[in-house]
Formats: sequence, C-alpha cells, structure tokens
Amino acid sequence: MAAELTGTRLTLDDGRPAVRFRRTYDHSADQVWRFVTDPGELARWFPSRAEMELRPGGTIRFSGDPNMPASTGRVIAVDPPRHLSFEWGGDELRLDVEDVGDGRTGLTLTDVLAAEDTAARNAAGWEVCLTALDARASGAGGEGPGGPHAGPGVLWKDFYDGYVEAGFPSGAPVPGLD
Repeated sequence: MAAELTGTRLTLDDGRPAVRFRRTYDHSADQVWRFVTDPGELARWFPSRAEMELRPGGTIRFSGDPNMPASTGRVIAVDPPRHLSFEWGGDELRLDVEDVGDGRTGLTLTDVLAAEDTAARNAAGWEVCLTALDARASGAGGEGPGGPHAGPGVLWKDFYDGYVEAGFPSGAPVPGLD
C-alpha cells in the first residue's frame, strides 16, 4: 500500500526550494502554538529535542536525535501565537498558525530547503513527524520521549519512495542510513 503524501513542493518568490504541509486541528490557536513551541510537546513529534529562546535572534538548541549531532539554530521571527521561523541545519523552518473558525486551527509547516536534493528526504521526515503530531492533537498521545523516529513501524522509507516517485528532488544523504 502506498503512503499517502500530504506535502507539496514549491519554489518561493526568492527562488528557494521548499516543501509545505498543512494540517487542521480541533484546538485553539494557543494550544496549537504550544504544540509547536513547548519543549515537552515538541518532544512528542519534532525530530530533535528543541529548547528555544522565543525572541528574534534567540538561540534554539537541538539534541537527542540519534541520527544527528546536537546543534543550535537561530530564531528568525516570532509572533505568538501565529508565526515562528528559525534556522535549523541550513534550512529555514516556518510554522504558521491560524484560526480557521468553529474552534479549529490551521498549521502550515514550510521547510525552506538549503539544497533542492533534500526535498524527498525532508518531506518524508516531516510526514513521519506530523503523523505523530496528528496523533497527539487527536488525543492519542503522540510519540513518547523517544521522539518520532523511535521504535519499529516508522514508514519513512514508504514516504520517501512516494516522494521520489512524485518527482521531488532526491539524492541527499540520509542520516542514519548513509
């Protein structure tokens, strides 16, 4: 069975490649904001532990991903509870939260890619992570402290193969597999 792909590939106005995902949750904007900024919530779905100083120029410390070394990033912009963007591993990650009515909130995650050949790899990774966030938001609890990459049954390869087949640029090394 093929994995259901929810990401789109795009080129930003400034020519940079990106992948984008949209989700809608039955939560307030404040709760969705907590999902994307609170270290305890991030540990349930984000690929690394992330502790951040929520201010422009603030430092973000990433750790705990078994396939990547600890690193730091920089907050580019923050407008609670609507927007957060930061640097991470050469990419720019943008998280946009918006009230869509009836107590529901939209989340748009845009990964502005440092290199186009990371599109399939990163899109597959975000599918795995956002699946964990979807579970958390639905009340299923999401992933435990091991993060979204822990344990058997992760369908990353299925997503990756699907994105390659869909024409997303590929070929970048895959941490933990290459």
